[in-house]
Amino acid sequence: MIPPPPGQQPGTESVKAGVPPAVEVRDLHVRLDGVPILTGVDLTVAVGEWVTVIGPNGAGKSTLLRAVGGLLPAPDAVRLFGTPLGALRRRERARVVATVAQYPVVPPGMAVLDYVLLGRNPYIPPLGRESAADLAVVDEVLDRLDLTNFRTRELATLSGGERQRVFLARALAQGATLLLLDEPTSALDIGHQQEVLELVDRLRGEHGLTVLATMHDLSIAGEYADRMVLLDTGRVAAAGAPHEVLTETLLSRHYRAHVKVIPTPHGPLVLPTRPRRHP
Repeated sequence: MIPPPPGQQPGTESVKAGVPPAVEVRDLHVRLDGVPILTGVDLTVAVGEWVTVIGPNGAGKSTLLRAVGGLLPAPDAVRLFGTPLGALRRRERARVVATVAQYPVVPPGMAVLDYVLLGRNPYIPPLGRESAADLAVVDEVLDRLDLTNFRTRELATLSGGERQRVFLARALAQGATLLLLDEPTSALDIGHQQEVLELVDRLRGEHGLTVLATMHDLSIAGEYADRMVLLDTGRVAAAGAPHEVLTETLLSRHYRAHVKVIPTPHGPLVLPTRPRRHP
């Protein structure tokens, strides 16, 4: 890991002076069923930044996103836009952070419009119903993501890429400025992977979204992320720009893989290679 300048914490290079980071995680510990999953994790994501967390299976990537999103108890270790996570009520948190899970739960028979409307729940009073303003927000989001023609379609009838756009639409309908993406392209072919990630990056530029994601495809992750964080056995093993994290030495050590890393103008290209055979 390349050390930060003196007096600066790893992963804080992009935080502007006087502007609270979108995400600040300090000394995060998470145990599930008595098993330590995350141990002393530090992470900072500046407003408007895209940070992608990588690491081998079981490293704690999804657990980290769940803790940041308030789905796991970590009230004192996480701050969102300068506010301790524990100080945000559930509805307040939902207006700040939206999560697109790796495998979202979709009720059977649910249509696209109804699913995206769920994103407006933080703004609807208890026992109330959506207002004309809520419907207008959803219509705008559907139009922005080219989903207007799918309003009445059941999600189960859509392709993988179309469903992923619907999941993003629900997140955008929340009006949140922090987007948590857990393996957003894991079930998509390469064309739909690019489509979804380009869409996220465009929305980030147009609406000032901050993105914290996890991804398995290292080459694609390096193309879109401003910075990357490598987790292994629940600890931060490296953090920095993609070319600082996607190195043959680090990937070999933490993934136990044989790879070749080729620099390109768009980011490091990570190629798996076969181990050298001995006669």
